[in-house]
Amino acid sequence: MIVGDEKRSKDHIPIACKDAVAILFMFDLTSRSTLNSVFGWYSQARKWNKTAIPILIGTKFDDFVRLPPNLQWTIVTQARAYAKVMKASLFFSSATHNINVNKIFKFILAKLFNLPWKIDRNLTLGEPIIDYDS
Repeated sequence: MIVGDEKRSKDHIPIACKDAVAILFMFDLTSRSTLNSVFGWYSQARKWNKTAIPILIGTKFDDFVRLPPNLQWTIVTQARAYAKVMKASLFFSSATHNINVNKIFKFILAKLFNLPWKIDRNLTLGEPIIDYDS
């Protein structure tokens, strides 16, 4: 279930989050307003589920890399700060170009089932970010 900013969508948060084992908080890397909305979504979700694994996912990485480097740096810095406060893993992705899509789901499965799967962190500006607590 996808829950967005619309009032009707917010009514679905309890249903979407109640029994979830992981919650994906997705934002558009080219729209800072969606990143700024993440804390509200996180607060609402945590009212209904305090144990689910939080994953923060920046989408449209293929468009993000065309932004000016100073704006990319600002978004990366803000996303990493939000992920840290949320105690969430952070992935930048692109469904169009299959960037980090499989890694996100492999990461979730490894966390859920305590499987020995290692993914390398990537904090290099201009590349798809992968950041998590070891």
